Amino acid sequence: MRIAEKFDLYENALFSTAVTSLTWDDADQRWRVTTDRGDEFRATYVITATGTLTEPKLPGIPGIESFTGHTFHTSRWDYGYTGGTAEGGMTGLAGRKVGIVGTGATGIQAVPMLAEDAEHLYVFQRTPSTVGVRGQRPITAADLGADRPGWAAERRENFLRFVSGEAVAGIDEDLVDDAWTESAALLEKLLPSFRRDHDPDFEAAYEALDHATMERIRARVTEIVEDPETAAALQPWYRYACKRPTFSDRYLPAFNRENVTLVDTADSHGIERMTERGVVVDGVEYEVDALVFATGFSVSVSGITSGRLPVIGRGGVPLLRAWAHEGPRSLHGFASSGFPNLLKMGSLHNASRVNFSHILDEQAVHAAALVAAAESRGAIIEPSREAEDAWAHRLTKGAPRHAWFHAECTPGYYNAEGKGRPDAPTGYPGSAVAFHDELRAWRETSIDEVLSARR
Repeated sequence: MRIAEKFDLYENALFSTAVTSLTWDDADQRWRVTTDRGDEFRATYVITATGTLTEPKLPGIPGIESFTGHTFHTSRWDYGYTGGTAEGGMTGLAGRKVGIVGTGATGIQAVPMLAEDAEHLYVFQRTPSTVGVRGQRPITAADLGADRPGWAAERRENFLRFVSGEAVAGIDEDLVDDAWTESAALLEKLLPSFRRDHDPDFEAAYEALDHATMERIRARVTEIVEDPETAAALQPWYRYACKRPTFSDRYLPAFNRENVTLVDTADSHGIERMTERGVVVDGVEYEVDALVFATGFSVSVSGITSGRLPVIGRGGVPLLRAWAHEGPRSLHGFASSGFPNLLKMGSLHNASRVNFSHILDEQAVHAAALVAAAESRGAIIEPSREAEDAWAHRLTKGAPRHAWFHAECTPGYYNAEGKGRPDAPTGYPGSAVAFHDELRAWRETSIDEVLSARR
C-alpha cells in the first residue's frame, strides 16, 4: 500500500487481480489479456513477472488429508487463527500445541516467533540447516553511507561483486561485510561465477574452507543449545552449499525453552504419517492443534512455466507446446521467437544471485530498453530462431559442471529432493556481474537484431 501510494499506482494498476490468459492476435498485432474478474484488455507489450517461488509446496505425507486440526502454509499465514502480526503477539496460539514442518530458511524465521506464543511447539526436522550469526544491530544512515545520491546502487553492486567472487582484493572495499560476502568462495558450487571446477588446487582449497566453515557452524550449535541430544540433531553434516545458508541469532536459543521440542525424523526417513490428531514419527504420535507447513515452493514453476497462465503465441501456438521438444528457448531469457512483444522476467536463461531484487531491477532496465527501442522504431520485439540457437549454444558451452556436487548432498530443492541436479544449461553460466555487462554491451550495439517492422 505504501509503495502504491508513493508512486501513484492505483490509477493504472489492478491489485488483487490474476491474469488468466495471454493470447497474441495476429491481425491486431497486440495481446489479448483476460483476468479472473472477467476483464479483457488489449496490450501492445506484455511483461510477465510471475516469480520463481510463488507456488507453495506441501509435503506428500500419508494421511495429511485426515488431520482435523488447523493447517496453513507459511506463505499463506493465517492471522485469523494465530492473531498478532509479523512482529509477534499471536494470542490465538495461547493454550495450543503447534507443530511446524520444515527447518529451512522460512522455518528458521518462524520457529522463534511460534515458540514465544504457543503453549508447546514441536519442530519436525528432516535435515538441519546451517545457522550462521545474523548479527542484527542498530545502524544509522551514516553507517550505510546514505548521505549522498547513488549510495544504494553502489552498495548492492558492491555486494554482487563480492558474492560473485569478482571483487579485487586490496582495491574493492566490502561495503556490506556480512556472512554472505564472507562465505562467497563457498557459493561457487551453488551459483555460477567462474569455471574453476577442474582446477585441483582450487578444489582442495574449497574442501578445506568448507570443512572449516561447517565445523564452526556445528560448534556454534553445541555452544548455544543446552541439551546434548538436541544439539547433536541440529548439527548439519553436509557441504555448505548443499542448502541455502541461513542466519539467525534467535533460532538455536529457542530450543532451550521448555515448551519447544525438536522431533528429528532422520531415523524414520521423514514423517511417517498423519492422523486425525497429529503427526507420527518413528511410531510416536505427537498431538497438535495446528500444523504449520514451512515447506517452501516448487522452484521455478510458476505462472507461464507451470501452465497456470496459458500463453498462446503467433499462429495459435501455446508457449509450452513450442517448448515441449527442445525445452525453453529464448534470447537472454527475455524474448522468444513466435511470441512477439512478450518479455519474461525471472531466472530462466538468466543470471541468478542471492539478492534477487537487484537481478530483477537489472531485468526491468533491460525490458524497458527493449520497449523504448521498439516504440522509437515502430517495431515488434521478437528474436529469430538463429538468435535463440546462438544463445542456447552460449549457455551450453559455459554451463558449470556441478551435478556431481549436488548428487552428494542431502535431499533438498537444489538437487530435486535427492533426484539429482543435471548440468542442463537453464541459467547464465557466468556471474550476474558478467551478465549485466553483457546485456549493456548488447543494448548499445545489437538491440536492432530483435526488432522487426510492424505489419
